[in-house]
Amino acid sequence: MLYPSLHELKENEDSKYMIVIMAAKRARELQDHPEYAVFEDYKSKKTVGKALEEIAHSHVKRIN
Repeated sequence: MLYPSLHELKENEDSKYMIVIMAAKRARELQDHPEYAVFEDYKSKKTVGKALEEIAHSHVKRIN
């Protein structure tokens, strides 16, 4: 089972394509600046997984 699930992610954002874009941008930001991390302990070790966890917990929002 993947964490966070697509169902959890879609509670905050309707478009799965927008979730992918948000996760990619946030993962790049976390890779370039690890000090910007929201949590101290993530379930995932990879930056994309960390970004998805932040999106699932509503710490990353889409900017129009």
